[in-house]
Amino acid sequence: MSGHSKWNNIQGRKNAQDAKRGKIFQKLSREIYMAARSGGPDPDGNPQLRLMLDKARAANMPKDNVKRAIDKSTGADGANYEEITYEGYGPGGVAVLVHALTDNRNRTASAVRADFTRNGGNLGETGSVSFMFDRRGYIAIAREGLDVDEDQMFEDVIDAGAEDLQTSDDVFEIYTDPKDFTAVRDALEKKYDLANAELTMIPKNYVPVPADKVEQFERMVDRLEDEDDVSEVYHAGELPED
Repeated sequence: MSGHSKWNNIQGRKNAQDAKRGKIFQKLSREIYMAARSGGPDPDGNPQLRLMLDKARAANMPKDNVKRAIDKSTGADGANYEEITYEGYGPGGVAVLVHALTDNRNRTASAVRADFTRNGGNLGETGSVSFMFDRRGYIAIAREGLDVDEDQMFEDVIDAGAEDLQTSDDVFEIYTDPKDFTAVRDALEKKYDLANAELTMIPKNYVPVPADKVEQFERMVDRLEDEDDVSEVYHAGELPED
């Protein structure tokens, strides 16, 4: 893992994500539905559903929306969604992973392919870029107003069962094995306010997006995130800080 901060990319896209809140709720509803349908509607016995509910709370998703998604999962007439991952390259040759939940593979594949090709990228074959990413648990703790030094945080992070800690002036970033993520998050949550906590795909190496390709690259990512069927977009691009 490089020393690049995932936090920079998170913060850099926060305003854009806030502007898409309605669509985010729609996608979260689908993810909650899928988690409840596959593992049951009780979050105590369904770790994936617990993660989705935490994600919904972090996004301030209304409780009624959450309840409707869970209720729908127990109905016999629920839609049949499947998970698909698309792989490709964006402008400047940056690796991109797109996770989707869809009830129509042809529709989703066509839309994702168009977003790549119309914005200077190209969709690749399965396995073309996934090897460049690792599945990891990711937790961020903002340092503002926090009277804890790096040594103390490192001790707490290791005690909680995490694998790695990266520190910057703004944030502590903690990485975990996916299977340990929930336990680590719960342990740290007892001591700290978490700015972000999720299972994600972390690039093994970040690649700077060429200056003349930044606008095009960001437009491609925006188009992909706007697709109704797309749940997550991961990329290995290092974007310039504002």
